[in-house]
Amino acid sequence: MKTKYDHVVWDFNGTVLCDMQVGIDCVNTMLAERGLPTLNSLEAYRAVFDFPVKDYYRRVGFDFEKEDYTTCLAPLWVSLYEKNEWRAPLFAGVEPLTAALRAHGVRQSILSASESHMMKKQLDARGALSWFDEIWGNDCIHAYGKEGLAAAWRAKHPDANAVVIGDTVHDFAVAKAMGADCILVAAGHHSYDKLASCGVPVVRDLFACAKLLLP
Repeated sequence: MKTKYDHVVWDFNGTVLCDMQVGIDCVNTMLAERGLPTLNSLEAYRAVFDFPVKDYYRRVGFDFEKEDYTTCLAPLWVSLYEKNEWRAPLFAGVEPLTAALRAHGVRQSILSASESHMMKKQLDARGALSWFDEIWGNDCIHAYGKEGLAAAWRAKHPDANAVVIGDTVHDFAVAKAMGADCILVAAGHHSYDKLASCGVPVVRDLFACAKLLLP
């Protein structure tokens, strides 16, 4: 029995890689060093996090008049993240779902605002690089967004019947930009209620997502 889609496009951070707490810890280190209030829970983080990441930094209190985002704050966060990302596991449902999709002949890409070389290293360290056919990432560390990547992906795959799996409202926008369906997973960087506003299927985890993808 055929699947509904022939290509699944995965977001990475918060969808494949469960790295929210690592990210919170890194930004809290930076906030505490500057005497700024820290984020005391995952819920508090989800309430303020969004793309572009530069706006999120501004919302939590960083002063770009004192420290430039591009040359100072973003590289500092990445340095802290790279020292601690080993603590971030893959979400439990990633391996069985990618395996089941492969078994049904579904191609799979990762499309992320993260820097592509970093993602490949993270996937390789977790034994997961071979699970995906293509890795689409930005060529810098500043996480501006994914719409440009989405357009490039669609240009390469003009006839693909695709669905995006992501964990943020931005992933919904990316799906629209590439003319794909979207399933949002409320286990990452945005809350269930925030995702539900997009009007597409929202699930609690990847095991529930499998029911929407597999025959």
